[in-house]
Amino acid sequence: MAVEMDTPSARATVRYLPVSPYKIRQVLDLVRGLPVDDAIRVLQLCQKDAADSVLKLLDSAVANAEHNRSLPADEMYLVRIWCDEGPTRKSGQARARGRYFRVRKRTSHMTIILARYEAEELEERRRRDEASGRGAATAQRRRSERVRRSRQREQAPDHDHDHDHEGHDHEHDEAIVDDVTTEDTSTVTEALAPYDTATTEAGTTEAGEE
Repeated sequence: MAVEMDTPSARATVRYLPVSPYKIRQVLDLVRGLPVDDAIRVLQLCQKDAADSVLKLLDSAVANAEHNRSLPADEMYLVRIWCDEGPTRKSGQARARGRYFRVRKRTSHMTIILARYEAEELEERRRRDEASGRGAATAQRRRSERVRRSRQREQAPDHDHDHDHEGHDHEHDEAIVDDVTTEDTSTVTEALAPYDTATTEAGTTEAGEE
């Protein structure tokens, strides 16, 4: 089965991937035929180790579509995705009583082909997104992300100024602590003054008697 030539498409291929095809095909069945955005979310939430390899290849296919064919990722879907078995590297491991255990290292060749939706399908998807509010939410999320990044860039040169203010505040706090300590010390000294006088008089009396 081949993709029609009049349909804009992009592809990405990885060869000799050190993962068994059986493990990869379980993940491919989850995302086959899905839109790119939905496929990325499914792969990010998938707990299988092979999902990371599929996600990297999908990112490569999306990059090829955007930079080489000028196709937006939100208008594409996974039209074809498959995994072929590559060469098997044979190795072994020594076991007890002089036996030898055969270990087979499987490899895979994986391919992803992205195609753009037809004009009628794109229009229908836009209407569904607008009706559900998904399109507006996605645009708002992207706009919020751009605003957050721009604010971070604007606030970056003001770190030194903020540190100056913080240093000034620390000096003011230290001055307040010193004042409180001085007041407390004077209060304690006044409170102990009668005891000190009595002690001095007792010491003078003892000295006179001697």
